[in-house]
Amino acid sequence: MNLDTIQNFVLNFAVGAMILAMLIPLYKAGNHGDDIWEMMLAFSSVAAKSAIVILVISIMRDDWMIGVVGVIILSVGNAGFMLLAHIIKRTGEL
Repeated sequence: MNLDTIQNFVLNFAVGAMILAMLIPLYKAGNHGDDIWEMMLAFSSVAAKSAIVILVISIMRDDWMIGVVGVIILSVGNAGFMLLAHIIKRTGEL
């Protein structure tokens, strides 16, 4: 077997497993429909996992421009969720 074929099989399996793992927080958020903190936690988890999937796909395609997008999502993506959580906390105090 060719080494590239084995490497592609392993990376495709990893991407499939990651996509299945992304569905777990969405399922849990669906069960706790009214709790806003559970939903924010679930969406934050999905954002981080999707950034990891983007990084793996960039390695598979050997395209580092896609990898840069994944790094930006990892470094900045959850800042909006943190800001939203802080705003919700402040409005709850008033």
